Amino acid sequence: MQKMLGRAAAIAVLIFDLGLGLKGMAQSAPPKLAAKPPAADTVRGPGKQLTPEQKFVVDTVKMAVALPESDQQDRLRVLSTAADVISTIDKRMAKSFWTEGVNIESELVRLGETPAVSMMANGQGDCSAVESFVENLPDNAALRAEQALIGAVSMCSKQTLDSVSRKLDAAVSKGVVPSRALMATMQAQGESSPWSQEHFAKMFASLPDPHDNAAEAENLAAMYAQMSPQVAKDVATKAGLELLHWLGKLEDSPLRGLSIRITNDAMQQALGDEAYQKAMQSDVVAFTTVKNMGPDREIERPQEDNVSVLTAMSNGGADQTERLRGLPAPMRAREAAADGFAAGSSGNKQQAGKYFDVAFSAADEVWDARTQHADVPANAQPPDATTKTKMVSTSDAASIVQEISEAAAQVDSVNALTRAQKLRDSSAQAISMLAVARVVASNSVTK
Repeated sequence: MQKMLGRAAAIAVLIFDLGLGLKGMAQSAPPKLAAKPPAADTVRGPGKQLTPEQKFVVDTVKMAVALPESDQQDRLRVLSTAADVISTIDKRMAKSFWTEGVNIESELVRLGETPAVSMMANGQGDCSAVESFVENLPDNAALRAEQALIGAVSMCSKQTLDSVSRKLDAAVSKGVVPSRALMATMQAQGESSPWSQEHFAKMFASLPDPHDNAAEAENLAAMYAQMSPQVAKDVATKAGLELLHWLGKLEDSPLRGLSIRITNDAMQQALGDEAYQKAMQSDVVAFTTVKNMGPDREIERPQEDNVSVLTAMSNGGADQTERLRGLPAPMRAREAAADGFAAGSSGNKQQAGKYFDVAFSAADEVWDARTQHADVPANAQPPDATTKTKMVSTSDAASIVQEISEAAAQVDSVNALTRAQKLRDSSAQAISMLAVARVVASNSVTK
């Protein structure tokens, strides 16, 4: 059980949704590689020449960032990836991407949108800019900007801890509970600090509507498990009972049962048997919630396509084109990329090229079928039931483009870049090109 509590607490603090809102856009012929690399004194210090691999990465990143974006969420995703890829080669370029991205992130939050990704979480920011971001954050935006607040308090704690704490204080006072940002701030403040003790109590006294926030059950239970041993027993008792009341209002599900079990076990550990029994006897609602939590059941996590390069390599070189043709576009893209990587690794680049033709064509289908600003299960039916392409979430579409591009780059980076430039949508092109650049940058470091 202790291991489970630890894992859940870690999940509550570290895992964030990276939902990505994208908007398709037709793109004309992609630009060609720049013939002239950036000045050597902008990269890794004065006088240090770029290697051929570094030149490739720099030029590819520049091309990707130069592509037009019709949607600010698209632009934010591209800038975040570009800053990460180029940071070890050209820190000034990475900072320029970071600055633009933070401005977009701030504007999205101001307009009431949740950013697809957070530039504040990549550890490259200027702390004065991070401090300004937090100070100018509307009081009602703490939940939308939760990833940014976590990044701010983790990356620039000295400059932002007080302001982040004030923003979270205002949010909690209005019944808004950004649970992961609160946990990160409690850790920065010190779990035994007066602020952490006070806001632990406030948080569980101000829990949001259970029906609208059922997905937060595991996070809240994990936070209770993390903090309850650090607070006074009367505070841990009150918070635990309040959380059990809240969990008891959720519809029955494996997630509800797990969250109740985590909370109940944490209460027993924090209070001791005698105080725990006394607390349960004093609160019939909490007692009933624990009594009716049901058996431990497996939680259904989002399914991932099961694609194995090892399986592809065991095909003995047999042509898989016909089999791939009958698969839905997301699976077709991934399996064709795996087959392409296997064929290319064995030296058959001609066959690999045929598979990557299939993979990138399927990626275009996936991109066209993606949802706009909402994550929908990958098995949801599209409006047109006659198409083989299933609707996929925006984040899944981006992941598929990145995955097949990385596979192609491992076989032939120049060919992979050419394929990336031929994708129909400019956002897909940029994501694909940055994936190629990441592979080249990584391979150059290991040489």
